[in-house]
Amino acid sequence: MAEFSDGLAETEMPTAQVVDTEVLIIGSGPAGAAAALSLSTLGVDNIVVTKYRWTANTPRAHITNQRTMEIFRDLGIEDQVLAEATPHHKMGETVFCTSIAGEEIGRIRTWGTHPARHADYELASPSLNCDIPQTYLEPILVKNATTRGTHTRFSTEYLWHAQDAEGVTARVRDRLNGHEYDIRARYLIGADGARSKVADDIELPYEGKMDVAGSMNITFTADIGELVAHRPSVLYWVIQPGSNIGGIGTGLVRMVRPWNEWLIVWGYDIADEPPKLDDDAARQIVRNLLGVPDLDVEITGYSLWGNNEQWATHLQSGRVFCAGDAVHKHPPSNGLGSNTSVQDTYNLAWKLAAVLRGWAGPDLLETYSAERAPVAEQIVRRANRSAREFGQFFDALGVEPEDTEQQMREKIAERGANTSAGAAKREALRHAMELKNYEFNAHGVEMGQFYTSTAVVSDGSPRPESEHDPELYYRPSTVPGARLPHVWVGDAAHTCSTHDLADADRFTLFTGIAGEAWASGLTEAGERLGVPVRAVVIGPGREHADLYFDWARAREVEEDGAVLVRPDKHVCWRAQHLTSDPAAVLTDALAGILSRDSGGIA
Repeated sequence: MAEFSDGLAETEMPTAQVVDTEVLIIGSGPAGAAAALSLSTLGVDNIVVTKYRWTANTPRAHITNQRTMEIFRDLGIEDQVLAEATPHHKMGETVFCTSIAGEEIGRIRTWGTHPARHADYELASPSLNCDIPQTYLEPILVKNATTRGTHTRFSTEYLWHAQDAEGVTARVRDRLNGHEYDIRARYLIGADGARSKVADDIELPYEGKMDVAGSMNITFTADIGELVAHRPSVLYWVIQPGSNIGGIGTGLVRMVRPWNEWLIVWGYDIADEPPKLDDDAARQIVRNLLGVPDLDVEITGYSLWGNNEQWATHLQSGRVFCAGDAVHKHPPSNGLGSNTSVQDTYNLAWKLAAVLRGWAGPDLLETYSAERAPVAEQIVRRANRSAREFGQFFDALGVEPEDTEQQMREKIAERGANTSAGAAKREALRHAMELKNYEFNAHGVEMGQFYTSTAVVSDGSPRPESEHDPELYYRPSTVPGARLPHVWVGDAAHTCSTHDLADADRFTLFTGIAGEAWASGLTEAGERLGVPVRAVVIGPGREHADLYFDWARAREVEEDGAVLVRPDKHVCWRAQHLTSDPAAVLTDALAGILSRDSGGIA
């Protein structure tokens, strides 16, 4: 009989015990790792299992927008992320060219780096965006989650789960030795990617389609700083026959690390046989797109992937929730994928903690779908629309997918002709480049997420809209459902953001000196309900003064009014003026937000 290393015969192996936790997370990508970090920061016991032996092995997602950086700031890892990231000022000279070394067709300043837009980004948040490849971000998330209490299990595959009234039992398999065992949890989060098994098991409803186009990634190293350092960007678009994404005639050269680590996205017709590459063929594609025939290139990998256009219309079933690519599947346009994934779990984590700690009713968890499913649809539609908007760019140039290399070169060159056709092409190209703002400067999409659910008490005000295009421009507001506006407050020695004052583990109320009675009322309401709360009185002589008078402009209530903020920094209630019984008003508001009336206490 075969003997095991611990000396026990096969028949003598002890029966595996069920492992217990509060939350089980399937997947260690941006959604799963961020869920673990958020829960561990809130003191919620959790286990992460992933079938892979380590974190992401290809760069994948990289653009990290301001809303996500705010979350990392809240979780105490912003400095770690910035230390590994390409900073904001090196992100934005997005170039369109015939090759990296060839003729430049034009540039667009992106991700808020244009002087006309930079102030919008600076005013909107205490954190600027940056570029950090998934290969660098995931280890930061996993490390911090694990050091704060998460049990992380690599090479462990989720098989199935069963729910009952008290929790979820999931069967997992150790992929090293084949051993199967059960994990018992109060709740389960499926963050296992675009082909999520958890989502299949709970039969999430979807709209849209998978695999609407095909793409290939080629990763490589080559020092091309002399070609790009003077026009720093994370994206260089190459208009060249044979290098088409979705058949439109472009190849994308993406910076992974400046200026010697790169990724190329090269499209193919998904209806045909997928391309087969070896290192020599991949090296030739790289040299063609870079325009340097003898460039010293080291190919580090290549892989195929499909562009998707699909979103879940409901994100949960009972005690099981899905997040990240499991619920929104789309191309990388706009850089929304990992950002939305992190934001999904930031929304969910505080709600799970509230229910598990007994200060919210279980119906609060139903608001996860109500709030995040519309966001999933919005970002899938926006990313795919941005991808399609490249069509206008090629219409402007007059380029067709079936053009020969010579025909394409002639059509591109015509924009420089001193003819009426040349002038028309130049004007059309200018308009096409302006349209790309919707992919690269969609500040309203990134920052303007607005929630409508029972976890938000409306005061009858309409959703705030920008005076300009709501996708391009973010409008801060304290209308319930909106993200808390950022302004700097403080005293002669210190300044901090309003976001820094709104803690992740409690509700925070902002008021002025004339509304100080709200503070004692909030304390009383918190004690009645057993809910952690904090009041911040902003004004001269108080701990935090309105140094620039920006809070007076941003609060949208009178000085004696109040703005109540959830742990995820979204406004959930507000009052224009002080009432006669603030404790009673706030008790009712908090009870409704936390589903205490309808759901009871877990």
